[in-house]
Amino acid sequence: MTSDEFDAWSAAEADAVESALHAWVPPDAPAGLGLAMRYGVLDGGKRVRPLLVLAAAQAVRGLHDAALRAACAVELIHAYSLVHDDMPCMDDDDMRRGKPTVHVKYDEPTALLVGDALQSQAFVALTSDVPGLSDSAQRQASLVRELALASGSIGMAGGQAIDLASVGHSLTREQLETMHRLKTGALLRASVRMGALAGETPSAESLAALDTYAAAVGLAFQVVDDILDVTADSATLGKTAGKDAKDGKPTYVSIIGLDASRALASQLRSDAHEALAPFGARAQRLAELADLVVNRVS
Repeated sequence: MTSDEFDAWSAAEADAVESALHAWVPPDAPAGLGLAMRYGVLDGGKRVRPLLVLAAAQAVRGLHDAALRAACAVELIHAYSLVHDDMPCMDDDDMRRGKPTVHVKYDEPTALLVGDALQSQAFVALTSDVPGLSDSAQRQASLVRELALASGSIGMAGGQAIDLASVGHSLTREQLETMHRLKTGALLRASVRMGALAGETPSAESLAALDTYAAAVGLAFQVVDDILDVTADSATLGKTAGKDAKDGKPTYVSIIGLDASRALASQLRSDAHEALAPFGARAQRLAELADLVVNRVS
C-alpha cells in the first residue's frame, strides 16, 4: 500500500513534471497546432511513467534535473502514442482522461500532426541544455537511444502493430505477453532505465535488477488495464469501458479469466518488490509505484 509520504512525493514530482511540460510544449506552433499539442499532454493522466523515471533516479542516487527532463521526454512520447491510438484508424476512441480525444476536440489531421510534433518534442527536450544532461554527451545519447528503441518498431509501435493485427483473432498467453511487453511494457521499462541512466552510469547488476522490476511492473500495468476494462465504468476510467471485448481484442481476462488475471497482477507486484531488494530503502518509491499500478482503479 502507498503511504502519505508517497502521496506527498508523487504530488510534488507530478507538479514539477507538469510545470516542465508547460514550458516545453509551445503554445505558439503554427495554425493552432501548439494549443492542440498542449491539450493532448497537459492537465491529465497519472504521470506513472515520469514518476518511474524520477523514482529510479532516486534508487541509484541519480541527478534530479536530468531525470526530470527525461521524465518529460517519456511523457511526451506517451502522450503522442495516446493521441494516435485514439484515432479512427487505430482504436477509434472518443474519450481520454475524462475529456474528448484530440481528434474529436479538433480533427483527424490535427491529431496526426499533434502526435508527430509531440514525438519530436520529446527528443528536443532530451538534447537541450540541462544540468547533468547536456554536460555529458554519452549520457544524453544513452537516454535518446533508450527512448527511441522503446517507442519504435521493436517497442511500442511494434506492439501496436501486433495489437491491430490480432483483432478478431485468438492469441496464446505467450503471444499476448509478447504484444504487451512491446506495446505497454517497453516504454515503462525505458522509464526505469532512463531514470537509472540520468546520473553516473549504474552498475550492470543495478540495471539488471531494475530491468526485472520494470518487466514485472510493465506487464502488471497491462493486466490491470484488462481487468479494469471489464470491471470499471467509463466515468471512473476516463475512457470508454468494455471496448476491448466489443472490438474483439484478446486480453488477459479473455484468455485466463478475471480471477486468474487478478492473481497474476498480485504475483507481478511481488516479483517487482523482490527485484528491488539490492537497493534497500532507496527503492521505496519504486516499490510504492508498483503498488499504485496494481491497486489503481482507473
